[in-house]
Amino acid sequence: MNKKQLVEHIAKEAGLSKKQAQKAVEAMLGGITKALKKGDKVTFVGFGTFMVRKRKARKARNPRDPSQIIKVPARK
Repeated sequence: MNKKQLVEHIAKEAGLSKKQAQKAVEAMLGGITKALKKGDKVTFVGFGTFMVRKRKARKARNPRDPSQIIKVPARK
């Protein structure tokens, strides 16, 4: 399911216009994004948890040249 399909589903199930459902979805995703940028964890009981994870630097193989080892930097 993509964002457009989610908006259509919410509009149908909640009896909202697509424009209202679009605003609701964007507000929800905006709230989740804002919390994650602050470093918070977002939990929806019975659904899932969203959080930013730190990834350590690591070595990987170049997909175009498997004999070449590349360094992947640490990131969030």
